[in-house]
Amino acid sequence: MTRVAWISNLDPPGAFPDVSDALREPDGLLAAGGDLSTERLLYAYRHGIFPWYETGQPPLWWSPDPRCVLVPERFHCSRRQWQYIRRSARTLSFNQDFASVIRNCAADRRGLAGTWITPEMERAYSRLHDLGWAHSVEIWEREMLVGGLYGVAIGRLFFGESMFSAMPNASKMALLGLCRELSQRGFVLLDCQLVSPHLLSLGATRISRGEFVKHLASACDPPTKTTDWPRERIPISDLSGH
Repeated sequence: MTRVAWISNLDPPGAFPDVSDALREPDGLLAAGGDLSTERLLYAYRHGIFPWYETGQPPLWWSPDPRCVLVPERFHCSRRQWQYIRRSARTLSFNQDFASVIRNCAADRRGLAGTWITPEMERAYSRLHDLGWAHSVEIWEREMLVGGLYGVAIGRLFFGESMFSAMPNASKMALLGLCRELSQRGFVLLDCQLVSPHLLSLGATRISRGEFVKHLASACDPPTKTTDWPRERIPISDLSGH
């Protein structure tokens, strides 16, 4: 494909080109337009597509090649980081303050080069959260939210969207806590979308888009929700003993 496909709001949720048609430059750009309805977003994730765009643009839909993924059991921390975690008094929670997590993720990205979370995206993912598809991980310093992340869980695959850190290592702790929980639940992959040196240092790796699509076909079928997340806050130091 040499041009980006245009999607109308009236088009059905699955009105995307095949991901193999995504552009090479910019890498992975597949389509533009459409809305961020729950149905369209869930279809997109199940087929290796995610939205990523700036305010003032139509929704832009991406499926990069290679894809950055993390096998939950392969999350990596240095010895120094493990020592920091063992001494930490912070706590971890799931889905206790989704609104604050996504708001902080959006604020963290404003003013930086590239895309950030638009108000339209905040509303769309909040709807997904209310329906049980989108989830947040929070890191607390006593009663203050100091870090976290959010994403979408479908079947046995978690699609990470964004994370923030208001204090050192807070987002890393959130990722560690999520990986531990996903591993216990038999999730096969945490999708990190785009390759970055930071994610690679934490154990993420590159796989081809074709390989990622194969994982989707098995891990997201059936497209079930994850509903029974831990309800109590978990001491971060507990994670160092596993």
